Amino acid sequence: MLTTAITTTRLQLRVLNPEDAPLLQTYLLKNRTHLAPWEPARDDSFFELEQCQQRLFSSCLNIETGQSLALAVFLKNSSQIIGTCNFSNIVRGIFQACHLGYAIDAESEGQGYMMEAVQAGIQHMFQQQGLHRIMANHVPENIRSASLLKRLGFEQEGVAKSYLKINGVWRDHVLNSLVNLAD
Repeated sequence: MLTTAITTTRLQLRVLNPEDAPLLQTYLLKNRTHLAPWEPARDDSFFELEQCQQRLFSSCLNIETGQSLALAVFLKNSSQIIGTCNFSNIVRGIFQACHLGYAIDAESEGQGYMMEAVQAGIQHMFQQQGLHRIMANHVPENIRSASLLKRLGFEQEGVAKSYLKINGVWRDHVLNSLVNLAD
């Protein structure tokens, strides 16, 4: 069982284990329509409990091998997931970098939770994990994501044409990065 947890003023970010699959399933089902424009197309099986459990098992293996850190976001003293903050594709050696992905529950938007969660996650990755660079990309229409990244200090580095297949369509993405200037 993995126990990585990060606490902020209002939130707790923690690793989900396979036994947390019902929590993940509830979050995903509740936000299926809300998140669809920003994610890959998902068929019904993606939301099944067994599939959630299997993804959490795989996620834990990736965390143990240092390939990623997937965190669920909770309000303090709550057992309901309000978001996710994931650091994936961790590369060590001379690169020391990863990709950042995040999502917030529809009812929790606009309250500063994502800023608080991602800021804490970034701090963890820079200070405890020793990373030098975090990359985060978004479709051009995702103004909320662009604004969040800018407030976090990310710099736009360009646009990748037909970068990811989002909601069934190959989409351009704005490429952004944040460099750890303290290391």
